[in-house]
Order: sequence, then C-alpha cells, then structure tokens
Amino acid sequence: MKITLQKDARIKRNPLIIEGFPGFGLVGTIATEFLIDHLKTTMVGEFSYDELPATTAIHDGKVVRPMAIHYDSKHNLIIFHTILSVKGMEWKVADEVAALAKKVGAKEIISLEGVNATIPGPETQVFSYGNADFERLGAQGMKESIIMGVTAALLLKSGKVSCLFAETHSNLPDSKAAAAIISVLDKHLGLGVDAGPLLKQAEAFEQKLKGIIQQTEKTNTEAEKKNLSYLG
Repeated sequence: MKITLQKDARIKRNPLIIEGFPGFGLVGTIATEFLIDHLKTTMVGEFSYDELPATTAIHDGKVVRPMAIHYDSKHNLIIFHTILSVKGMEWKVADEVAALAKKVGAKEIISLEGVNATIPGPETQVFSYGNADFERLGAQGMKESIIMGVTAALLLKSGKVSCLFAETHSNLPDSKAAAAIISVLDKHLGLGVDAGPLLKQAEAFEQKLKGIIQQTEKTNTEAEKKNLSYLG
C-alpha cells in the first residue's frame, strides 16, 4: 500500500490536506466527492496496492478511480477520496498520508467523519477536534468519543490532525450529515460553496455512491459464490 503521485503533479508547498475515507454514513466519502466536483480538482495521484481486491466502478461512462488523490491549486488543497473500505489497512494508509503530509509540508490534515447520533434531532450537529476555529464557526468541541479507522491512526501518528464529525443515524450514505460538514469547511476555508443547492447536490452524490456500493457488493457476492463452487 503506497501513494503514487503522477510525474507531472504540481503541488504547492504547505497545502491543507482533507481526507474522507469510508466510515459511518459514508460522510467523509460524500463530502470529499462534493469538494472534488465543486472545486473542479485535478487528480494528481492514487494509492497503489496488492492487499485489497481489484475493484472499480464505471459511472457515467467513465472508470471511477477507487482510491484517488486530488488537488485544488486555487485553495492549495489536497483531497483524499476513496470508495473502498480499507479495513485492516488503516495503519498503512495513515503512514502514507502522514508521509505525504511531511513531504509537502502540509499545514494541517483535516479528517471528515460520521459519528453515531444517539438522540435524533431536527438539526445535524457537527463536532470538532483539534482546531479551535471550528468551534467558533458553530461546531461543538468533541469531549468524549471513541475514534476508529484511518482517522484514529492519523491522530496517533501525526501531530497536525484536526477532525470534523457529523451526526448520522444510519450506516447508509448520509448526505445531510456530509452537507453539514461542508458548511463548516466552507466558512473555515472560504471555498465559495453555494449553500442553497448544497443538499440537493449531496443527495445526488448519495445516490451515485449507493449505486456503486450496491454493485460492488453484488460483484463480491458473485465472486464468493464462484469460489465456493470451485471448492465444492
């Protein structure tokens, strides 16, 4: 598992890194997908690996890169976006993200995650850790929580990590939670996101991801059945 940047990738010094690996509600995946589309980013690299199944998807007639790295020169943002579960590979992924952050002199790594909402409410609450500016912009400081996955590994390995967590009530893709995180990020970074159609666009990403995930699960199930037939 390693990051491979394209030879012509031109990344300015001291960028901000945003990562959103699949987690609860797929909040990070939906949010980074939205940012990539809104900012018209350029793909500058991807993860190469032998440890995960060879999986991709075709959407709108194009191959979807399952673990891609995008860059927005205007705002000097590196965005990690993946549709693959990296369960069991969290430490290796975090090592690669931290190594790239060190190489380019990243100012900060912002992790985007969903967190289980214990008490349903009309508004989606956003929690934050590691950056006081998020609280000034409306996020509630995270005081007690159990963090898992790539975000947990990064928090333990890198000293420049902050987090935004949005409440979600389901393991299914939650575009409303992703939109809540994007709203805080927009205020923090001045990305110029139009808040009006934000939820509508996020819901479109949700449907796209649902289709990709369902197709991936179907393919994996069919592959398992074939393997069992060979063994039987």
